[in-house]
Order: sequence, then structure tokens, then C-alpha cells
Amino acid sequence: MILSALLTSVGINLGLCLLFFTLYSILRKQPGNRIVYAPRLVEKEKKSQQADFSLERLLPSPGWVRQAWEPSEDELLSTVGLDAVLSYDFSDLPNKSLDSFSISNVDDGSNRLWIHFCAAYVFTGVVCYFLYQEYSYISSKRVSYFYSSKPQPHQFTLLVRGIPGSSRSSFSEVVESFFKDYHPSTYLSHTVIRRTSKIQELTKDAEKLHRRLARLNSNDNSHKRFRRDGFLGIFGRKVDLLDHYGKRLEALQDNVRMEQSSLAGKEVAAAFVSFNSRYGAAIALHIQQGVNPTEWVTEQAPAPQDVHWPFFSSSFMKRWICKLAVVVACIALTILFLIPVVIVQGLTHLDQLETWFPFLKGVLNLTFISQVITGYLPSLILQLFLSFVPPIMIMFSSIQGHISLSNIEKSACSKVWWFTVWNNFFANALSGTALYHVQVFLEPKKIPQVLAEGVPAQASFFIAYVVTSGWTSISSELFRMFPLICSFISRLCCHNASDDLEVPSIPYHSEIPRVIFSVLLGITYFFLAPLILPFLLVYYCLGYIIYRNQLLNVYAPKFETGGKFWPIVHNSTIFSLLLMHVIAIGIFGLKKLPLASSLVIPLPVLTLLFNEYCRKRFLPIFEAYPTECLVKKDREDQNDATMAEFYEKLVTAYQDPALMPVQYSGSSDGRTSPLLHAANV
Repeated sequence: MILSALLTSVGINLGLCLLFFTLYSILRKQPGNRIVYAPRLVEKEKKSQQADFSLERLLPSPGWVRQAWEPSEDELLSTVGLDAVLSYDFSDLPNKSLDSFSISNVDDGSNRLWIHFCAAYVFTGVVCYFLYQEYSYISSKRVSYFYSSKPQPHQFTLLVRGIPGSSRSSFSEVVESFFKDYHPSTYLSHTVIRRTSKIQELTKDAEKLHRRLARLNSNDNSHKRFRRDGFLGIFGRKVDLLDHYGKRLEALQDNVRMEQSSLAGKEVAAAFVSFNSRYGAAIALHIQQGVNPTEWVTEQAPAPQDVHWPFFSSSFMKRWICKLAVVVACIALTILFLIPVVIVQGLTHLDQLETWFPFLKGVLNLTFISQVITGYLPSLILQLFLSFVPPIMIMFSSIQGHISLSNIEKSACSKVWWFTVWNNFFANALSGTALYHVQVFLEPKKIPQVLAEGVPAQASFFIAYVVTSGWTSISSELFRMFPLICSFISRLCCHNASDDLEVPSIPYHSEIPRVIFSVLLGITYFFLAPLILPFLLVYYCLGYIIYRNQLLNVYAPKFETGGKFWPIVHNSTIFSLLLMHVIAIGIFGLKKLPLASSLVIPLPVLTLLFNEYCRKRFLPIFEAYPTECLVKKDREDQNDATMAEFYEKLVTAYQDPALMPVQYSGSSDGRTSPLLHAANV
């Protein structure tokens, strides 16, 4: 549902607004045929079709386009959730040909520049109008989604941190006493967090051993059951791996139970506190609980399956150090990434490349070689380096202290976005100016002129970037060849065809920044080099239908935030508009039209005022539900006969999975049963 409408054309830039509309497509309507590597679809149908194999199923078919297009928004909402519904040979043109499609073709001081001036105002108004409409629409969908949802544990639960310690009582007793005293009519139960990092490591080791045992138990691997216990399995006596791993698994199980029984004194000064109503939880959330504001600090709890449990094993000091380390690491990564950016920029300028490598001068003079190197190779190299950034940002965010997987992904999404803006846009567009004159950033008055000189010069690079990076990434998303090959190799090595396929979740932290970066390119270049717009239009049309298919048949939601990713998209679009305004001020100044440059100055001011209005009008809905919604939903639950059962489950909903009982039993045939966790509440 993330890709939904297209902006209408504005003035001399027909089709430009299509660019933005596709943005709120990747956050509004997104994702069906079996030619796609779709673990979700395969898992759904494998039992009924396990024995049926047909080569025809692997052949391309246009049927998936129809299947991806047909579902309505409500059908998508019920299938993939609100987050998914909201969250989607041209480079060899001579410079002279490209200039004929850009503002460079307009003479300095020409009255035709006023057309570009009017286009900037009209386009800003259109974008702001659609931003407002979309913010309003998603806000209403968020409220509707809340009304239609069944009672969820996180709606009734808070995370309370900074619990004051007591020498005479445990944290659990302190929490129970406090909330019974000050919230007697709404307090229901609590679960104190414990340090379980050691148990989590033991459990992971046990699960690995179980998988090894499962492979050894398969008929195809019976010949691999015996191995020598010496160096590399070559020397030493032969051992029965089935018996060897079985004993190790039993020992791990005993260690897990011992650790679980010894956790009474390993409590953390944090707890999940549940209430018997949403309104009661909201009161506790928004009112300071103690005289000391650093104690009894409350925040909305994530859904049980969304909790990032390793976070709770960290002390306050460790979390603070990790946050500081992540900031330093992000800055260092951004700086180090300038190295491949400089290399890429060198490839776009043959004269500079000949200076670096004079022995290549003869080869670089060949037309075909020069076109490939300056056109496609730079963006391909840049994309290769960029592919490593999202996983790194996820790692940074995971150690930063966030309490939920969704917050980790939101944090990583923002990090990837700003990293992309700096290293993909500024470092590429201004490598010949700003990066060689860092002092410019210390003189804000020169920034519009620097942008006006550097950004238009890189139009051909960004057109090639959209084609090579944008189109290729969208197409590869459809076929998912790399995950398919990895899955095939894994299953081939395991020799266990009965293993369930792992259904992936959509990586919002990498997909959303990729889409809104294209929006930034469209907004900033729409009046500089409109030639980029058709390529962006193709990119968004492809993305619209492909993401719908992927969300319907490939991805399964890992968490549901109720559309909380939208403010990131809104803010990034506002930033893109402001950047366009700054460039416009500089361009009109360079084009000897100072009056137009001065008249553009109100645009960023008006845009910031609009953004502030949206922040006051809509953002609170994304931070917390209002009393009107909470009370209305609580009254509906009073007539729900299943609420008693829900409250019973709520008591244990936030129990750490590492504290769940584990089961391991042998069977007469020597096979082992899985290491099982208790069922999810």
C-alpha cells in the first residue's frame, strides 16, 4: 500500500509530480505468480502441491501482474498490515544534448527563467498539498486500523525503567507495591526483566546442535554419522556423532535449566507493567510517576514479538557508551565512504582519470570504453558499496539501546536515509567544489551558489544512477535470485527437503530510503534537468506493481507499527523541497536574475511553516492514540466475552523467551526431539 498515486504534471515539467505520488505508493499500496522466489507463497501451498512439479511453473508469465494489481487496499491491509500498505541506454547522451533539456540551455537573464520560477512555486504547492492529503489519509487509516484491531498486549502495557532499588525488597516487589498504591483500579500485572544473555547463548548453541542431529538422522546422511575426533576429523578414534551431539545437547539443556533457576537475583531495574484498560495504561504513560523524573520512567511497550530482548541485558552505562559509540561509528563510516565516492567521481571525468592513470590514455580514447566508464560503471560501483550500508546501520541501531525490532529498523531507516543523502547526493554532486573547499560549509551564504554550480553538472550521473541502480534493484527484487541461490545451497547441503522455508520480511530500513532518495532526485532536478523525470516515472511504475506482488506473495510482516514510518517519508520530502529552494536561489543568482532569486526566499519559509502545521496537526496521532479512541475501544471490549481469556494471557505475554521451559527427550530409535520453547502467548 506504500505506492499509490502519482502527482500530476506541473507547468513545463509534465509528469514530474508522478514522482512524488509513487513515494506514497511505497507507503500506501504494495504488495503474484510462482515464477517469483516467494517463500511465503511456497510455504502456503507446499503441503498441497509438494508432489506436483511442473516446469511450466518456472517459466515467465504475466499473470502475477494481474494478481498483484487486483487486490483492493482493504484486502492488502488485512493481508500485509498497515505498515506494508503505506511503505514503494541513456547515460551516453553528449553534454550538449543534455544541456538542451536542462536549465543550462536558458540564457542568463532570459525572461524564460520566470517559467522555472513559477514552476518552483507551483510544484512546491502541489507537493505540499499531496503531503497534507497523504498525512491526513494515513492518520485516518491509523485510527481506523486501531478500531478494527483485536486487543493487543502492547496496547495495555508499558515499559517502566529506572525502578528504585531496595535492600529489603526485590524489584518485582517494589513494582507491585508502587502500582497497587498509585494505580489500584487499573493495575493488572507486571513482568520484571532479567539478565538472560547467557541463557540466550546456550539456547542458540542447543538449537544448532539440534539441527545437526536432525541432519544426521536423515537417511541421506547416515553415512556421515561416524567421524574421527582428532584434528580436522582425520586423526583419532571414530565416534558416533549422533550419540556425541545428543550428550552435548543434554548437557546444554541442563545448563539452561540451571541458569533459569538461578535468575532470582539477576533482575534489571526495568519491568513490563500491564493494566486492565488502554486508558489506564495511557494515564500511567503520560503522567510523571515519581518525584524524581529519572525514576519510574515509562514508555509504550512494543508488541511481545517485537521486543528486542538483548537490549535489557545492558546496564545504563553500557547503553550510554553504546549510543556514543554508534554516533562516532556513523560519522566515521560516512567519512570513510567518501573514498569510493571520490573514485566514482574520478570515473565520470576522463581527464581526471587520465591524470591518475596515464597508461590508460589510449584505451580511454575509445568511444565505447569511455561511454561505459563514464556512464554505467560509476553508478554500479557506488551501488555495490552502498549494498553494505543497510546491514551496518541495522547493527549500529541494534546496539544503540532500542527496545524493539521496529524501533531498530526505524532508527536504521533514518541513518540510511541521511547517509544516502550525504554520500549519494552531496558527495557526488559537489565533489568538484564543496568537497575540495570544506570551508564553504562554514560560510552559509555561499551554499546556494555552491549547490547551483555543482548539482546541475551531475545530471547525467544521476540519470545513469536511476537507470542502473533504480531499475536494476527493482527488477532484482522481483526475481530475488541471490536469496533463491542461498536457499537452494542451504537445502542441498542439509539434505533435508522437509525443512520449512524461512519467510523473509520486507527490509523497510533499506527500501524506504531508496525510494525517497529518488524523490529527492526528482524534486531537485525537476527544473534543472527534466530529462530525469521519465526514468523516475518508469522506476516508480515498476516499483508500484512489483512491491505489491512481493508483499502479497513473498514477504511476511515481522512487526506492525501502524504506519509510524510515514513521518520519516514526510520529513524527507520536506527536506527535498528545502534543498530545491536553496538550489533555485543559487541558480537564479548565477543566471543573472537576482529578483527571482530574492522572490524564492519566502518558499522555504512557507514550507517550514507548513511542516510545522503538519507536525502539530498529525504527528501526535503517530505518537499516541487520543483519549477519544482509547475510551471508545475500552467500552467496546466491555461487551467482549473473550476479554477474560485475554487478560489471563496478558499476565505472561512479556515473559522473556529465554525463560520459557525447554524440553528435550530421547526416543527409542535414538532420535532426538527439538528443543522447544513454550507456545507464544
